[in-house]
Amino acid sequence: MEMRRVLSGGTGRSQDVLVRLAERTRLSRIYQNVLIPGILQTPECARAILEWSITRHGLTDDIDTGVAKRTERQQILYHGDRQFHILLAEQALLTTISSDSVMIGQLDRLLVAIRLPRVTVGIIPVTAEIPQQTTNFAMFDDRMTTVETITAELTITRPREISTYGRTFDMLAELSVTGDAAALILAAVERRRAVGQ
Repeated sequence: MEMRRVLSGGTGRSQDVLVRLAERTRLSRIYQNVLIPGILQTPECARAILEWSITRHGLTDDIDTGVAKRTERQQILYHGDRQFHILLAEQALLTTISSDSVMIGQLDRLLVAIRLPRVTVGIIPVTAEIPQQTTNFAMFDDRMTTVETITAELTITRPREISTYGRTFDMLAELSVTGDAAALILAAVERRRAVGQ
């Protein structure tokens, strides 16, 4: 579906759809190769990303509602028996959204998230050998996968395709580090602090 249609009801409405989807999902698997995923974003980072989306797609400005809904979705990390397996390419730690100070806050938030009992965060080092090009995607149990492109959001429901995404996720998970994830995040924080001095 074209992104203008996905977001036609505003960022708040599209974020509300994600809240409801996350509430119905027992295992969420998310791979992001450039950005920290929305479910882990600070309000400042979410605001910058959603503002960019509003401008890029020429949408009605409902930024406060969009940020509030994105933040509300994060509550599911703390309640219930849902599990989250989130993979980030190391590039996601290095990408600047808004400013270094916003990103330091974002990386601090990520350090908290990796300690949550229902959340597994793996970081794929920049030196990892990845045998194929990958795009960001999110899997909701084994019933649906979404892929966000620049102009459209793909919703994949065919079991064979979902299975391919599952195998790709598993391959990426094998390349990721979890125990050393904090060290990679802290190194990214220190690089940003050094730039600000």
